[in-house]
Amino acid sequence: MKFSVLLSVYKEENPLYLNDALRSIWDDQTLKPSQIVIVKDGPLTPQLDKVIDEWKARLSEIFLTVELYENLGLGMALNVGLRHCKYDLVARMDTDDISLPRRFEKQVAFMETNPDISASSGIIEEWDDLFSNLLNYRSLPQNNAEILEFAKKRNPISHPAVIYRKSVVTSVGGYPPFRKLQDYALWSLMLKNGYKFANINETLLKMRSGEKFLDRRGPGYFENEYDLFKYQKRIHFINFYEFLRNIGIRFLIRFSPNIFKKVLYKYARG
Repeated sequence: MKFSVLLSVYKEENPLYLNDALRSIWDDQTLKPSQIVIVKDGPLTPQLDKVIDEWKARLSEIFLTVELYENLGLGMALNVGLRHCKYDLVARMDTDDISLPRRFEKQVAFMETNPDISASSGIIEEWDDLFSNLLNYRSLPQNNAEILEFAKKRNPISHPAVIYRKSVVTSVGGYPPFRKLQDYALWSLMLKNGYKFANINETLLKMRSGEKFLDRRGPGYFENEYDLFKYQKRIHFINFYEFLRNIGIRFLIRFSPNIFKKVLYKYARG
Protein backbone atom coordinates (compact mmCIF):
# COMPACT_ATOMS: atom_id res chain seq x y z
CA MET A 1 0.00 0.00 0.00
CA LYS A 2 1.28 3.46 -0.86
CA PHE A 3 1.57 6.08 1.86
CA SER A 4 2.79 9.61 2.52
CA VAL A 5 5.00 10.91 5.32
CA LEU A 6 4.16 14.38 6.60
CA LEU A 7 6.61 16.73 8.35
CA SER A 8 6.69 20.40 9.29
CA VAL A 9 9.84 22.43 9.93
CA TYR A 10 10.41 25.96 11.21
CA LYS A 11 13.43 28.22 11.58
CA GLU A 12 14.44 27.25 15.14
CA GLU A 13 15.10 23.62 14.28
CA ASN A 14 18.49 21.96 13.98
CA PRO A 15 19.55 21.15 10.37
CA LEU A 16 21.63 18.17 11.52
CA TYR A 17 18.64 16.71 13.34
CA LEU A 18 16.48 17.30 10.27
CA ASN A 19 18.91 15.46 8.02
CA ASP A 20 19.07 12.54 10.46
CA ALA A 21 15.28 12.41 10.62
CA LEU A 22 14.96 12.33 6.83
CA ARG A 23 17.64 9.66 6.57
CA SER A 24 15.70 7.55 9.08
CA ILE A 25 12.50 7.71 7.02
CA TRP A 26 14.17 6.98 3.70
CA ASP A 27 17.64 5.45 3.77
CA ASP A 28 17.04 3.24 6.81
CA GLN A 29 13.48 2.03 6.17
CA THR A 30 12.64 -1.49 5.02
CA LEU A 31 9.46 -0.03 3.49
CA LYS A 32 10.09 3.35 1.93
CA PRO A 33 7.37 6.02 1.68
CA SER A 34 5.68 6.69 -1.64
CA GLN A 35 5.76 10.42 -0.90
CA ILE A 36 7.42 12.75 1.61
CA VAL A 37 5.70 16.10 2.21
CA ILE A 38 7.61 18.69 4.21
CA VAL A 39 5.98 21.99 5.10
CA LYS A 40 8.23 25.01 5.58
CA ASP A 41 6.35 26.76 8.37
CA GLY A 42 7.58 30.27 7.57
CA PRO A 43 11.02 31.35 6.30
CA LEU A 44 13.87 29.04 7.30
CA THR A 45 17.58 29.45 7.90
CA PRO A 46 19.95 28.90 4.95
CA GLN A 47 21.22 25.75 6.69
CA LEU A 48 17.75 24.22 6.89
CA ASP A 49 16.98 25.21 3.31
CA LYS A 50 20.21 23.55 2.20
CA VAL A 51 19.24 20.23 3.80
CA ILE A 52 15.78 20.37 2.20
CA ASP A 53 17.18 21.30 -1.22
CA GLU A 54 19.64 18.40 -1.12
CA TRP A 55 16.88 15.91 -0.34
CA LYS A 56 14.67 17.39 -3.03
CA ALA A 57 17.44 17.00 -5.59
CA ARG A 58 17.98 13.43 -4.48
CA LEU A 59 14.38 12.18 -4.31
CA SER A 60 12.80 14.38 -6.99
CA GLU A 61 9.02 13.95 -7.27
CA ILE A 62 8.85 11.77 -4.14
CA PHE A 63 9.93 14.74 -2.02
CA LEU A 64 7.44 17.63 -2.03
CA THR A 65 8.04 20.94 -0.25
CA VAL A 66 5.21 23.29 0.68
CA GLU A 67 6.22 26.83 1.62
CA LEU A 68 4.27 29.08 4.00
CA TYR A 69 5.06 32.79 4.02
CA GLU A 70 4.70 33.05 7.78
CA ASN A 71 4.87 30.73 10.77
CA LEU A 72 1.38 29.35 11.42
CA GLY A 73 2.23 26.75 14.05
CA LEU A 74 2.37 22.97 13.77
CA GLY A 75 -1.35 22.21 13.52
CA MET A 76 -2.13 24.70 10.78
CA ALA A 77 1.05 23.77 8.89
CA LEU A 78 0.07 20.10 8.98
CA ASN A 79 -3.44 20.92 7.73
CA VAL A 80 -1.85 22.62 4.72
CA GLY A 81 0.52 19.70 4.22
CA LEU A 82 -2.32 17.17 4.40
CA ARG A 83 -3.92 18.76 1.34
CA HIS A 84 -0.76 17.87 -0.61
CA CYS A 85 -0.56 14.24 0.56
CA LYS A 86 -1.45 11.97 -2.37
CA TYR A 87 -2.29 8.88 -0.35
CA ASP A 88 -4.90 8.12 2.28
CA LEU A 89 -2.39 6.60 4.69
CA VAL A 90 -0.28 9.38 6.20
CA ALA A 91 2.55 8.80 8.69
CA ARG A 92 3.68 11.70 10.84
CA MET A 93 7.28 12.46 11.68
CA ASP A 94 8.94 15.21 13.72
CA THR A 95 12.14 16.73 12.38
CA ASP A 96 14.31 15.91 15.39
CA ASP A 97 13.33 12.26 15.93
CA ILE A 98 14.52 8.97 14.45
CA SER A 99 12.16 6.37 13.00
CA LEU A 100 13.37 2.82 13.56
CA PRO A 101 14.04 0.84 10.36
CA ARG A 102 10.90 -1.30 10.36
CA ARG A 103 8.51 1.42 11.53
CA PHE A 104 6.61 1.88 8.28
CA GLU A 105 6.65 -1.81 7.40
CA LYS A 106 4.94 -2.61 10.70
CA GLN A 107 2.50 0.29 10.68
CA VAL A 108 1.34 -0.03 7.08
CA ALA A 109 0.81 -3.77 7.50
CA PHE A 110 -1.25 -3.14 10.62
CA MET A 111 -3.43 -0.53 8.93
CA GLU A 112 -3.92 -2.76 5.88
CA THR A 113 -5.17 -5.65 8.00
CA ASN A 114 -7.31 -3.41 10.25
CA PRO A 115 -9.34 -1.18 7.91
CA ASP A 116 -11.63 -0.13 10.78
CA ILE A 117 -8.73 1.62 12.56
CA SER A 118 -8.41 5.32 11.72
CA ALA A 119 -5.18 6.11 13.60
CA SER A 120 -2.49 4.15 15.41
CA SER A 121 0.94 4.58 16.94
CA GLY A 122 3.26 2.43 19.03
CA ILE A 123 6.00 2.46 21.63
CA ILE A 124 8.46 5.38 21.71
CA GLU A 125 11.92 5.43 23.22
CA GLU A 126 12.75 8.73 24.94
CA TRP A 127 16.43 9.71 24.78
CA ASP A 128 18.60 12.69 25.62
CA ASP A 129 19.35 15.16 22.83
CA LEU A 130 22.44 13.26 21.65
CA PHE A 131 20.81 9.82 21.72
CA SER A 132 23.48 8.70 24.16
CA ASN A 133 21.25 7.94 27.16
CA LEU A 134 17.92 6.13 27.04
CA LEU A 135 15.61 7.87 29.52
CA ASN A 136 12.28 6.14 29.24
CA TYR A 137 9.82 4.15 27.17
CA ARG A 138 6.37 5.45 26.36
CA SER A 139 3.79 2.75 25.74
CA LEU A 140 0.04 3.30 25.47
CA PRO A 141 -3.17 1.24 25.63
CA GLN A 142 -3.63 -0.92 22.56
CA ASN A 143 -7.34 -1.46 21.93
CA ASN A 144 -9.98 1.15 21.18
CA ALA A 145 -11.99 0.75 24.39
CA GLU A 146 -8.90 1.26 26.55
CA ILE A 147 -7.72 4.15 24.38
CA LEU A 148 -11.09 5.89 24.65
CA GLU A 149 -10.98 5.74 28.46
CA PHE A 150 -7.31 6.71 28.60
CA ALA A 151 -7.90 9.69 26.31
CA LYS A 152 -10.14 11.33 28.90
CA LYS A 153 -7.04 11.74 31.08
CA ARG A 154 -3.99 11.71 28.81
CA ASN A 155 -2.93 11.83 25.19
CA PRO A 156 -3.70 8.34 23.79
CA ILE A 157 -1.61 8.45 20.61
CA SER A 158 2.06 9.36 20.17
CA HIS A 159 1.92 12.05 17.51
CA PRO A 160 5.56 11.67 16.34
CA ALA A 161 4.86 8.00 15.57
CA VAL A 162 1.26 8.11 14.37
CA ILE A 163 -0.13 6.84 11.09
CA TYR A 164 -3.68 7.82 10.17
CA ARG A 165 -6.20 7.89 7.37
CA LYS A 166 -6.27 11.28 5.68
CA SER A 167 -9.92 10.84 4.70
CA VAL A 168 -10.95 10.53 8.34
CA VAL A 169 -8.80 13.42 9.58
CA THR A 170 -10.11 15.74 6.90
CA SER A 171 -13.71 14.61 7.50
CA VAL A 172 -13.60 16.10 11.02
CA GLY A 173 -11.95 19.30 9.80
CA GLY A 174 -8.29 18.45 10.35
CA TYR A 175 -6.21 19.62 13.28
CA PRO A 176 -8.17 22.05 15.50
CA PRO A 177 -6.69 25.58 15.68
CA PHE A 178 -4.36 25.20 18.66
CA ARG A 179 -0.72 26.31 18.76
CA LYS A 180 0.04 23.41 21.12
CA LEU A 181 -1.66 20.07 21.79
CA GLN A 182 -3.37 20.14 18.41
CA ASP A 183 -2.87 16.39 18.08
CA TYR A 184 -4.61 15.60 21.38
CA ALA A 185 -7.48 17.88 20.32
CA LEU A 186 -7.73 16.00 17.01
CA TRP A 187 -7.76 12.56 18.66
CA SER A 188 -10.49 13.76 21.04
CA LEU A 189 -12.59 14.97 18.13
CA MET A 190 -12.12 11.77 16.16
CA LEU A 191 -12.95 9.56 19.14
CA LYS A 192 -16.00 11.68 19.92
CA ASN A 193 -17.16 11.06 16.34
CA GLY A 194 -16.86 7.31 16.78
CA TYR A 195 -13.64 6.59 14.92
CA LYS A 196 -11.52 3.71 16.22
CA PHE A 197 -7.89 3.88 17.35
CA ALA A 198 -5.20 1.35 18.20
CA ASN A 199 -1.58 1.19 19.31
CA ILE A 200 0.72 -1.65 18.33
CA ASN A 201 3.05 -3.33 20.79
CA GLU A 202 6.14 -2.42 18.78
CA THR A 203 8.88 0.15 19.33
CA LEU A 204 8.71 2.54 16.37
CA LEU A 205 10.70 5.68 17.10
CA LYS A 206 13.47 7.34 19.10
CA MET A 207 12.45 10.73 20.46
CA ARG A 208 14.67 13.49 21.85
CA SER A 209 13.57 14.29 25.39
CA GLY A 210 15.42 15.30 28.58
CA GLU A 211 15.73 18.48 30.62
CA LYS A 212 14.89 20.90 27.80
CA PHE A 213 11.75 18.90 27.09
CA LEU A 214 10.69 19.20 30.74
CA ASP A 215 11.43 22.93 30.74
CA ARG A 216 9.05 23.38 27.80
CA ARG A 217 6.38 21.60 29.86
CA GLY A 218 6.52 24.22 32.62
CA PRO A 219 3.94 26.75 33.93
CA GLY A 220 3.45 28.37 30.52
CA TYR A 221 2.36 25.03 29.07
CA PHE A 222 -0.50 24.85 31.57
CA GLU A 223 -2.37 27.57 29.65
CA ASN A 224 -2.34 25.37 26.53
CA GLU A 225 -3.64 22.41 28.51
CA TYR A 226 -6.40 24.49 30.08
CA ASP A 227 -7.54 25.54 26.59
CA LEU A 228 -7.44 21.92 25.43
CA PHE A 229 -9.55 20.66 28.32
CA LYS A 230 -12.07 23.46 27.75
CA TYR A 231 -12.27 22.30 24.13
CA GLN A 232 -12.78 18.67 25.18
CA LYS A 233 -15.57 19.72 27.51
CA ARG A 234 -17.15 21.91 24.81
CA ILE A 235 -17.33 19.01 22.33
CA HIS A 236 -18.65 16.77 25.16
CA PHE A 237 -15.67 14.45 25.10
CA ILE A 238 -15.15 14.92 28.84
CA ASN A 239 -17.61 15.97 31.55
CA PHE A 240 -17.24 18.72 34.14
CA TYR A 241 -15.75 16.41 36.79
CA GLU A 242 -13.16 15.09 34.31
CA PHE A 243 -12.36 18.66 33.30
CA LEU A 244 -11.65 19.65 36.93
CA ARG A 245 -9.63 16.49 37.57
CA ASN A 246 -7.43 17.06 34.53
CA ILE A 247 -6.86 20.71 35.40
CA GLY A 248 -5.83 19.80 38.95
CA ILE A 249 -3.38 17.11 37.87
CA ARG A 250 -1.78 19.27 35.18
CA PHE A 251 -1.46 22.24 37.56
CA LEU A 252 0.45 20.03 40.01
CA ILE A 253 2.77 18.75 37.30
CA ARG A 254 3.50 22.02 35.51
CA PHE A 255 4.26 23.98 38.67
CA SER A 256 6.51 21.30 40.19
CA PRO A 257 10.33 21.40 40.06
CA ASN A 258 11.86 19.22 37.35
CA ILE A 259 13.15 16.72 39.89
CA PHE A 260 9.55 15.87 40.83
CA LYS A 261 8.25 16.41 37.32
CA LYS A 262 10.40 13.54 36.05
CA VAL A 263 8.49 11.15 38.31
CA LEU A 264 5.05 12.70 37.79
CA TYR A 265 5.53 12.85 34.04
CA LYS A 266 5.59 9.08 33.78
CA TYR A 267 2.10 8.82 35.21
CA ALA A 268 0.19 11.91 34.10
CA ARG A 269 1.88 13.40 31.08
CA GLY A 270 0.28 14.62 27.89
